[in-house]
Amino acid sequence: MEENPWKTKTRKLMYSNPWIALEEHEVVTPAGTDGVYGKVSFKNKAMAILPVDEELNTWLVGQFRYAIDEYSWEIPEGGSPIGEDILEGAKRELKEETGLAADKWTPIMRFHTSNSVTDEEGFAYLAEGLTEGETAFEDTEKIEVKKLPLKAVVQMVMDGEITDVISVAVILKAARMLGI
Repeated sequence: MEENPWKTKTRKLMYSNPWIALEEHEVVTPAGTDGVYGKVSFKNKAMAILPVDEELNTWLVGQFRYAIDEYSWEIPEGGSPIGEDILEGAKRELKEETGLAADKWTPIMRFHTSNSVTDEEGFAYLAEGLTEGETAFEDTEKIEVKKLPLKAVVQMVMDGEITDVISVAVILKAARMLGI
């Protein structure tokens, strides 16, 4: 592991809400020059779940994403408050967004999203042994849920129909793990 070549001189909180905080840092760059760096810190851990049934079907959730001004197909994802057990948060998100519960949970990966500007850390799980139930969408969610063969979902990634980077990474890694 290399030593951090960046030196932080000051930190200033520029904005904060229940989900994120934005800081401006005065820094000394690796080249030794003064600089400014913006950092977004998340107040939750990211989590992503790929539910897969015995026939290798999965569930996608579709919703309009305000930040990109586009409709997006994704795997079930959400946030787990710092300090909450990540797996418990993943179970809650899967149930809320798809109505599914799972008997078997396998960690797929740990990830960082856009690590040039944010410290967000996330975790992904493969959920198996599924039982269907009722969804419990949050007030901010207007979600469409659809069940598809995992092989078709991999093709959606390859065709650029799924662009959410967390979904892309988890789908491709899980497909490889499952021999698809």
